[in-house]
Amino acid sequence: MPSPKTLRVLLVRHGQTPTTGKLLPGRAPGLHLSDAGRAQAETVAERLEPVGLAAVYTSPLERARETAEPTERRTGLPAVVEPALLECDFGDWTGQELTALSRLKQWRTVQTAPSTFRFPGGESFVELQVRMIALMERLRREHAGHTVACFSHADPIKALLTHAVGTHLDHFQRIDVATGSISAIDWPARGAPVVRTVNSVQGPPA
Repeated sequence: MPSPKTLRVLLVRHGQTPTTGKLLPGRAPGLHLSDAGRAQAETVAERLEPVGLAAVYTSPLERARETAEPTERRTGLPAVVEPALLECDFGDWTGQELTALSRLKQWRTVQTAPSTFRFPGGESFVELQVRMIALMERLRREHAGHTVACFSHADPIKALLTHAVGTHLDHFQRIDVATGSISAIDWPARGAPVVRTVNSVQGPPA
């Protein structure tokens, strides 16, 4: 459990989908969990049930909301839809095959200097990180001394973890966040956040 006045946030990446590792789905609607993803969602719920969550938040996208559903059932906490947990807006790259994108000149910038990159017609990594930090600032005021779960996507979680460990956003791609994984950050009322767990897929989440 967090210490008094410290928020513990458990960041859950949504479960696997039929396009995981193949496409860049972004914010396009209609993408649901695969059978494997639904199994991951049940495992997440089993791990979170004994934690004593104070609240559950989820990205509006179907794959995140479906991952949160078993946790809602087990805890009795309705998930609050939180737009700040949305996937990055990939703009014109939305729905493109990853193999095709990897051949673009801009792809190297995404991998090595994401702080300088804005997706064509979409969001920048800096904007993504700023909105995630702003959400944590709000949640630590609203849930001081408690634990909350946030169901989101790989890039928002990685951007927040990069900030929490105190490293540059350009190191963003050095962090792996698998589908169905849980990462834990303690966010005190004052002072720097402390990363407790990254990319955990089994055992206690924090």
